[in-house]
Amino acid sequence: MQFEIPKETWASSIRTVTIGATSNEGGTRTSRVTIGGAAAIQFHYFEGKLPHPPVIAMEVFDSPPSRYPATLLEYYGDVIDKPGEMARRCVEKYGAQMISVRLDGTHPDKGDRSAERAVAVVQEVLRSVGVPLIITGHANFNKVNEVMRKVAEATAGENCLINWVEKDNYRTIAAVCLAHGHCVVAQSPIDVNIAKQLNIQLTGMDFPADKIVMDPLSSPVGYGLEYTYSIMERIRLDGLAGDDMLRMPMMITPGYECSRCKEAVAPEQDNPLWGSEKLRSAYWEIATAMSLMLAGAELLVMYHPLAVKVIQRKIQELSKAGVSI
Repeated sequence: MQFEIPKETWASSIRTVTIGATSNEGGTRTSRVTIGGAAAIQFHYFEGKLPHPPVIAMEVFDSPPSRYPATLLEYYGDVIDKPGEMARRCVEKYGAQMISVRLDGTHPDKGDRSAERAVAVVQEVLRSVGVPLIITGHANFNKVNEVMRKVAEATAGENCLINWVEKDNYRTIAAVCLAHGHCVVAQSPIDVNIAKQLNIQLTGMDFPADKIVMDPLSSPVGYGLEYTYSIMERIRLDGLAGDDMLRMPMMITPGYECSRCKEAVAPEQDNPLWGSEKLRSAYWEIATAMSLMLAGAELLVMYHPLAVKVIQRKIQELSKAGVSI
């Protein structure tokens, strides 16, 4: 008796979004990345085409984070306050395909650094690496709008991914992205309807749908992973079924989220039954990243080099023609 794997037939596919611009396109990047394009569930090659494997980005900072795992300082301690050098290490040593520049230092409660200083940090990273950039802000609307205006203008032509806009703060940042040729991250609080509505609002401003990346708001293992997974899965299924405002590719941030989990970073001497702190922090990020990637994430912003190595290997294994899960 022969068994045939049941196959789903989908009415549509996920849009592609290309980030980065080479010298021929008016930028300075030596590479670009394209995410999306899936005509089936992640890694279900037996059901449809998945032309672009998931992409891994790694993150650097405009100022050293106040809450940063000690285990990661073993890898970055000498460059944590040097974003250009840290970015170079992430690309050349750990294989990052993109770099996220987190501008938390511009937050009024975390240093209140100027927009001009943020521009200098971003330009330093641009000079240091040739991969495309994600520019990551924060939730203080007044300050982040000022910062992103200056950063978007200073990086015009580079086709960066500006991270992020949300339903209560999207017009200013979307407008400067539109004016200077950048892509944008549309972030929603683990809610399908809000995610869709924000995409409707952005496209209503004539923002190109193929320059929008969705962030459904990552939750790590132990802190709502299952709920995030279910929302991402519904977004992906609805997009493949033909919902035009849910056909954007998705980004997740397992590195940032896992770095704030007590169970992932607590010192081993304080919790001996929890096992090796060094391995535990990597495993936490691996489990989070792998789960949400299977739910449909095309872009993963990661921290731990060991976690990056494992996810890179799994992407390669699962991306071989004919492989299914």
